[in-house]
Amino acid sequence: MNTIKWPGQQTLQAWRHDFHRHPETAYQEHRTSQRVTELLQSFGLEVHTGLAGTGVVAVLRGKRGDGPSIGLRADMDALHVQELNNCEHKSVNEGRMHACGHDGHTTMLLGAAQALASNPDFAGTVHFIFQPAEENEGGARTMIEQGLFERFPMDAVYSMHNWPGLPVGTAAVHSTAVMAAFDIFDLTLTGKGCHAAMPHLGKDALLAACQLVTQLPALIAREQEVHKPAVLSVTSFNAGDTYNVMPEVIKLRGTVRCFDMEQRARIEQRFRDAIAATCTLHGLEAQLDYRVSYPATINHPEHADICAEVLTQVLGEGNVRRDLKPSMASEDFSFMSQTRPGVYIWMGNGEDSASLHNPKYDFNDNVLPKGVQYFVELVYALLRDGKLPKAG
Repeated sequence: MNTIKWPGQQTLQAWRHDFHRHPETAYQEHRTSQRVTELLQSFGLEVHTGLAGTGVVAVLRGKRGDGPSIGLRADMDALHVQELNNCEHKSVNEGRMHACGHDGHTTMLLGAAQALASNPDFAGTVHFIFQPAEENEGGARTMIEQGLFERFPMDAVYSMHNWPGLPVGTAAVHSTAVMAAFDIFDLTLTGKGCHAAMPHLGKDALLAACQLVTQLPALIAREQEVHKPAVLSVTSFNAGDTYNVMPEVIKLRGTVRCFDMEQRARIEQRFRDAIAATCTLHGLEAQLDYRVSYPATINHPEHADICAEVLTQVLGEGNVRRDLKPSMASEDFSFMSQTRPGVYIWMGNGEDSASLHNPKYDFNDNVLPKGVQYFVELVYALLRDGKLPKAG
């Protein structure tokens, strides 16, 4: 009987540090994709490239013959952040860093691919999905649009994200909602500019924009059901460039986040109503570009129970949280999990970890072996032990 050849800590750490040192942002992950491809091929896997440009999918068929097909997904892209760490594996790419831990996610899935390739003791097929452009650009959606699930049929798909604040050696599994839907907007208000000493000669877009920004939170606080969380945030306000001129054009941008899709539509409509009312009151014109971006990431309960069971075996009794509230952050794995059943879990990155997207963040290398083991044991549970829930 074959035994599993687990990648050692030093090997995993070397891979992760290499990815961290050479971060690449959305759809530019050329070096990362090439390195991932080389490693997967060295494990003896069937490797496909080109989906979403830099995406990679590797296929491993079990030695027990035909059976279900599942996907395991990791994101590869970095962020436009200037790293402030001084570690040896600090980013060498100016203005770019792995500030969200995708270097760790990619490493853990590579480790699982190597381990499973050494002993594919299951019936069915595993697809290892290395996805570009998770950060804001919807790489998962692009892979799906370009035929991910047609070329690589899957009965279910699974992913994970490291989670600062959770101790290393713990994880969280949600039964349903995990991450919020994410929309973005750009709003331009146009009035009539004038001398600051003679505001009666203009149409004050600046005053109207300020009123709108302070009024918008009421769309959440006073119009949405309290048990359905939502957030509307104006994150950029651009107006004027001198002391004695009332600006003619004001530009705002921001985000809307929630979990309920009907609620999402109501918020957008009331947002548009508020803009129209403000413009009517102040005699302004408005141009709104409202873009529906990521849907909410919703786990499938039966699959979540299996993932929690596997994690308990890997991490130990009492180290798997089922009670954490979902996050208002967003994740484009949602495109996959709304197309196929699946689960997105959080793996603890340490209570003292810098937050995600922080310039001093770094993935905790101690998490790497546990992430590899989780993916491997999940595959065995689903495809060897027959725990994959039946469709429908």
